This record gives sequence, C-alpha cells and structure tokens, in this order.
Amino acid sequence: MNVLRGIKWPYALIALLAVAAVAVGTLQPQLVSAAAGLVKKPGATQKIKQDPPPTLFTDAEIATIGRQAAAQRKKTDALFAQWKKAHGTTRDDKAFTAWAAQQVPAPPTAAQRTAELHQDQQLAKTRTAAGKKAATWLELHGKQDLWKLYLHDQSELIPAKQGTVEKAQLKAVLKLAKTISDQVAAKDEQPAPYVLDPTLRPDKHIKPGAQGPYSYPSSHAARSAAAVTYLSALSPHRAGDYQWMQDEILYSRLYMAGHVTSDITAGTLLGDLIGDYELAVSGH
Repeated sequence: MNVLRGIKWPYALIALLAVAAVAVGTLQPQLVSAAAGLVKKPGATQKIKQDPPPTLFTDAEIATIGRQAAAQRKKTDALFAQWKKAHGTTRDDKAFTAWAAQQVPAPPTAAQRTAELHQDQQLAKTRTAAGKKAATWLELHGKQDLWKLYLHDQSELIPAKQGTVEKAQLKAVLKLAKTISDQVAAKDEQPAPYVLDPTLRPDKHIKPGAQGPYSYPSSHAARSAAAVTYLSALSPHRAGDYQWMQDEILYSRLYMAGHVTSDITAGTLLGDLIGDYELAVSGH
C-alpha cells in the first residue's frame, strides 16, 4: 500500500501548493528572460579574440589614402580654432553637432564622383581572396572594436577611475562621429559606389533604381579619425600605431567599394574635429 495515499492532506495546504505551482509556472518565462538579460555581451577584446585579424594590407597599399587623410589635419586645426575661440572649452554637444556638420565640404561634382568611381572600379580588378578577407575584417571591427581594444590595452597602466572616464569619453567620441556623419549623409544623399555600380558588390543585392545607402562622408573614416585624435593625445608614443590602423580601415573601404576618396577625406576631417572637441571639453 502506498503510504502517501493514507495521509489526509489539509485542504488549505493543498490550495497553497496549487497556487505556488501556478505562480512558478507563470514566473518561469520571466525568470528565464531575466537570466538571459544578465548574460554579458562580449566586449571588444573578446570579439577580436574570437575573430583574430587576418593578414592586412601592406604599407605600400595604404600609403596614398593615408597621406590624403593626414592632409585634413591642418584644415581641422584652423577650423577648430574658430570653434574654440567662440565657445571655449564648454561642452555643448548640440551646438557642436550643428556646427561640425556645416564644416564638412560640399560633395564633389558629378564629374568628380564619376572619376573617383572609376578609381574604385580599377581597384576592384586587383582584389584577391586575402584582400577581401582583410577588408571584411576591417569593415567589421573598424567601427568600434579596434579603438576600444587599443584603449583597453592602456587601461592596466593607469588608475581604474581614470580608465573608466577615458572609456566613457571614447564612447562619446565614436557615438558623436556616427551621429554627425549619418546626418550629413542623409542630407547630401551621395550614393555609395556599389550603388552606382552594383557589379562592385554583388553581395549587397542592390535593387534597380535604388539611391542609398549614402556614403558621403564615410562613417568609418569619421569614427577612425575621431578615435585616433583622441587616443593619440592620451598615448602620443602609440600615435603611429593608431594612424596605421586608421589607414588600413580607410583603404579597406575603397578596396570593397564602400566609399570613394572624397567620402574618406570628408569623414576624416569631421572625425578630427570631433576628436579635438572631446579633448578640449574633457580637459586633455
């Protein structure tokens, strides 16, 4: 005989157990959801550990776009001096966003853009499997991961509080670069090279008659320049490394026809301005 059957369970206890069972059943999805929310997303270091860099482009390949990007520095210095004279070092992201967007040069003429498109088309003929792999990796990690990783590498050498502040500042730099470059791109409506010539990127599946995505100025270039300007002020001895990685990213955007040269130079000028602004308002 099953002894459990012989026990007379109090009705109140039975009711209580029933309510508890229902409650657990109701809460289970929420508990699972809450637990999932506690799972930490992989940071920049982990992402790159999981996807280590392939062989990147040679110094000779990236030299030309590197020089063109570096030429924006003098223009930026003159422009930012105007901002600083009028606003000092007080943070005003809203006013700066409007002002910085106005400093981006007007898009090139149709004839100039056609000539730049031809350069991308010629470069596309030289693509290799290794080059495509490098460009894909740089496109993926060049927006944020690489710059966050560079900063993380230095964090062990400084006080934790300072590291937290600098991490927040770099995040602000990257966010502002994306925000302003996206605003200008939406205003100027310059189709990306692979939109003008879909054969450059069959994987994008551009529909006939499509106008976007827009590529002027380059968001990759803006974020890279902003990060390099900021990071180089923190660690001047590593500025060469930062600039080399910036040039790698910029070249990759031409290599895979995400941008033409004027997209890159305009984005670089914008990013340099943003980096200068963050350094000024944060007291560096």
